[in-house]
Parts: sequence; C-alpha cells; structure tokens
Amino acid sequence: MRIDDLLKHTSEWLKGTGPNSNIVISSRIRLARNLSGLPFSHWAGKKQKEESLETIKGALQTSQFLKKATSIDISSLSSIDKQFLVERHLMSREHAANPELSALLFDDKEIVSIMINEEDHIRMQVMQSGFNLTESWRITNEIDTELGARLNYAFSSKLGYLTACPTNVGTGIRASVMLHLPALVLTNQANRVLQTITKLGLTIRGFYGEGTEVQGNFFQISNQVTLGRSEEEIIDGIERVINQIVSREESARKTMFMRSKEKLIDRIWRSYGTLRSAHIISSNETIELLSVIRLGVDMDIIKDITIPVINELFILTQPAHLQKMEKKVLSPQERDLKRAEIIREKLGG
Repeated sequence: MRIDDLLKHTSEWLKGTGPNSNIVISSRIRLARNLSGLPFSHWAGKKQKEESLETIKGALQTSQFLKKATSIDISSLSSIDKQFLVERHLMSREHAANPELSALLFDDKEIVSIMINEEDHIRMQVMQSGFNLTESWRITNEIDTELGARLNYAFSSKLGYLTACPTNVGTGIRASVMLHLPALVLTNQANRVLQTITKLGLTIRGFYGEGTEVQGNFFQISNQVTLGRSEEEIIDGIERVINQIVSREESARKTMFMRSKEKLIDRIWRSYGTLRSAHIISSNETIELLSVIRLGVDMDIIKDITIPVINELFILTQPAHLQKMEKKVLSPQERDLKRAEIIREKLGG
C-alpha cells in the first residue's frame, strides 16, 4: 500500500462503531518494548540503531498478524507525509521528528501500527472504534507474544519490561480512550470530573496525545504508571472510570436538553450553518464547530448526516490531509480555503 492510498478509505478507529461510540471515539493500547543488550533509541549510536532496526524488521516479516502490512522507512518521507501519518494516528510526533534509522509498519485497516526506533525500540499500538479496550488488548497481546518468541526483550525480574521513560517501566502498557464530552464542558462540569481523574492516577491529553492541548471537547485519557499492576488490572481500572464518565456525559446531555433546549438547538444549527456556508475556515474553528454538530447528530437534532461523516472530517480537514488531496504544498490561506470547500462538499452546503 502507498501512503496516498490511505486517502481512499476511513481509518477503522473513525468508523463510529463499537460500544458507546457516540461518546468514546476510539480505544488504543500501546505497548513499549526494547531489545536486550542495546541502548534505548535516543542513546544508541548509528550501528546500534541499525542493528535494532534490522533485528525487529526481520522478526516482523514472519508475523502472522502483519502479513499484509505496509513497511515504511521514515527517513524517506517528506515532511507532509510524516505529518499525514501523525494525523491518522499511525505514528507519533516524536517518531516523525527523529526519522533516522526509524521505520513504521501498519496494516491495511489501520488497526495495528508498529513504530521502530521511536523512544523505545518497539512501540506497537492497536486502535479500535468505540469503547473497545479489551479487544484492543487481546490483539496487542497476541502480537507481543508472537514477537516475544523471536526477540530477546529487555526485562528485569524485579521491575518488568525496561523502557526509556520510567513511567512505562513494568508492563510497558498505555491504555487510552478518546472521549467527546461537549455536555460536561457546556454545563461546567468537566473540570471537576477531570480533576477527579488525575487523582486516580490517570492523565489527560488532547486529540494527538502527549504535548497537545484539548480542542473541540475531545479528551484523551490514559493510565500514567505501568509498574506494579498487571495489564488486565490497568485496563479494568480505566474501564471503570470511563464508564462513569460516559454516564455523566449522558446525564449532562439530557439535563442540558431539558433546561436549555432552544439555546442548544440554536447553537447546533448555527454551527451547522457556518460549516455548510463558510468560504474560508481555520483548523481550530473547524474542530470546535464539528464538535457541536457531532453533539447535534447524536441527539437526533441533525438528521441528514452521520457520526462517521463527522469523524472523518476531523481528519480530512487537517493540514497534511488537505495537501495530500491537492498533491501540492499549500499556504495557510490556501488550506483554509480548501478546508471550507471539503466541508461544504461533505455536508451538502
């Protein structure tokens, strides 16, 4: 598969399916692993990085799960291609920023992706649509077991799996969910809920994970520490918290509709009208307005578009996606024009 081919289909995690997919956009399991006897990627010399790269690629070539996977040398990519893969959540921003002797593998449905020589020698991740952490972990665990039989992982009988970042030492697992919480934000309950979450040892990030701000009422919630608990215990703990948040969001939506129905409907239709008629629009404004009409679709106020269409627009309107569709570098103003055009086409404006 060529990178351009990804434009022809929707990523699995954006399809709006799975449990609680109206509130839980996606579930992701990420696993960090390193090879025994070699320095972590940031401390490794060229020969050591070459060794880890070739060793890991050799093991992946025999994987039953990745028979049809696309393998990419990160250093061969243009800056737009790298940003494009980041926007699709197939690789991290850090991986894109350090491309030398790094590689990426992903399957045709974009469920599984594996980063080689990122912060750790191996960063494998599985993403699913909706609230699907258990299934994501099942797939990740099978891939990890398969690779572990071929690779000598850096492991301590006392600490567990050894990783570049101390917070990943132990199981090496980071379980995360992407939540859309507009009602909790609009009813001024979000801060209280999120403060409680941090006290439970969870961390909150934006749409693109570490180092990104919250936009459009989207919150990525994940475990912060992996040491001292099993993978199942970590996942179970997050699932219990997320179930409570989902319940709070559903309750807030009902309350908001009962108490401020006309104001809510007006806000939703104004957002919809702006997106359908705008001639030029920024990325930030797009995310904020799409968030509002996504709420309107879920609450059955807007009936002629679907959640998957809205989900896809969050990605298609990102800078690298716009430039890949146009097959050329665009200035910020040209991107704002193209973004508005695509939104009008998708929403029938």
